[in-house]
Amino acid sequence: MAGNPHIEFAGDFSLENITIHNHEDNLAVDIKGLVVELNIYESMFANALTGSLVISDSTGLIGKLPIQGTERLTFKLSTPGSPTIDCTEESGHPMHVYAVSDKQQDGDTKEIFVLHFASREFLRNIRTRVSQAYSGRMNEMVASILSDENYLDSRKTLNVQKTRNQDKIVIPNKHPFQAISMLQKRALADDSNSVGYFFYETPRGFHFRSWESMCVDKNGIPRDVKQSFEHMNLNITDDNAYGEKKNKITHEYQSVESYKFINSSHDVAAMQAAGTYAHRVITHNLYDKSYKESDYHYHNYFNDTKHVDGNKVPIVNTPVDFDDKGVSDYAESRVSVQPTTRFTHGEDTGSFGIDVEQDGITEAARLSQKNQVLAGTRIQMTIKGQSYLEVGDVVQFNLQTVENKKNSEGKFDPQYSGRYIITKIRHRVTTTEYINVLELAKDSVATSYRTNHNTKYPGKKPLKDKGIIQDIGDNSHYSEMAMKSRRRTGPVDR
Repeated sequence: MAGNPHIEFAGDFSLENITIHNHEDNLAVDIKGLVVELNIYESMFANALTGSLVISDSTGLIGKLPIQGTERLTFKLSTPGSPTIDCTEESGHPMHVYAVSDKQQDGDTKEIFVLHFASREFLRNIRTRVSQAYSGRMNEMVASILSDENYLDSRKTLNVQKTRNQDKIVIPNKHPFQAISMLQKRALADDSNSVGYFFYETPRGFHFRSWESMCVDKNGIPRDVKQSFEHMNLNITDDNAYGEKKNKITHEYQSVESYKFINSSHDVAAMQAAGTYAHRVITHNLYDKSYKESDYHYHNYFNDTKHVDGNKVPIVNTPVDFDDKGVSDYAESRVSVQPTTRFTHGEDTGSFGIDVEQDGITEAARLSQKNQVLAGTRIQMTIKGQSYLEVGDVVQFNLQTVENKKNSEGKFDPQYSGRYIITKIRHRVTTTEYINVLELAKDSVATSYRTNHNTKYPGKKPLKDKGIIQDIGDNSHYSEMAMKSRRRTGPVDR
């Protein structure tokens, strides 16, 4: 389907020519009729757009062009009336084929294979390296690497959050994405307390920004929700049930076909080991041979940054053992050593371009903030295709509890419902439908978990009742246990 400006049904899409451009012979072949499935992937944790085409071919396409993995690929995909995923020559941003895989026979006259493609910058990154010194703000360095004709040579928009820290950095023969990764880890937001950035690509360009900038605007106000979702019944055919067709389409766009929780912030052991809750960083100063220990406590710093679903702490710091300490009190659950130095390039700054004395606590905060996203509440869901959604958008997910579903009371789970950030999107298009597979994440809850505010670990035993040490070579212990058992059960019949 192509050229329709109006949505006829939920999942409606416009897909214009899928064309392969061969450099050697300057051929352009429209393969739309051969495409069984188109996938486009965007991710907060990947630096570039990637995708794949599943092709069912009876024409011998691979041999005729031939396809070698160096071709350009052009197409346009959109939800009618919405922003277009424009990968055409006219936009200047075609995709590039880099691999052919899974070639297999399909009957006597057809073969199936997969074409893998990515944005131009993906391949430029593999082919080039950065060996250069930079100075200034981190966002300025990223912009320079992205646009430099010797490196990524990108003509795309860079959506950037300004950084407050300035530094002088030498990139030691790294691929451009590796160089940007170095800068991501050092970036400190200019308008918030966020530590560490994300660098990723969407159909609207590249993004260099903090998690906090996705949650709130520069004034600290929560960002608008792009779309709301709920796991609802889609098997409704009566337009009158909604009053009009438009309302039915809206309902279906907001309906989640299926969902599953990838994780739900309940793996306290993993979070503890990763340093999310508590972390001791030992900074070793290479200049004056000194060292400093800095302890990070999750609950002490949580409210220093903004979160997607309010600033309610997702786990309370009640006692978790006989020593009456909470999860934030075990700094040695993760210990790391970070080299730092004074007077690099003649300036008294550390690894982040600020006060060297703050390096330890800043690094611990960075890791904690990253882990809150990676190991927080994450959901994968399938919805009707909506091309205007992109990674970094805020969405609302309303989840009814099991009991409320039974009673049809319409009440939502206070912990799992709420605001989420889109971290991954798969755009999947077949000959008949367009769907999105979304991954959502949040690092907080709108409603705090209940707590009775106990200050003591229950059932704590006196010191004298500690465990008994028993020598396994001492048979008298086992003989005594056997005699007690016989007295309880009586003699065994033989």
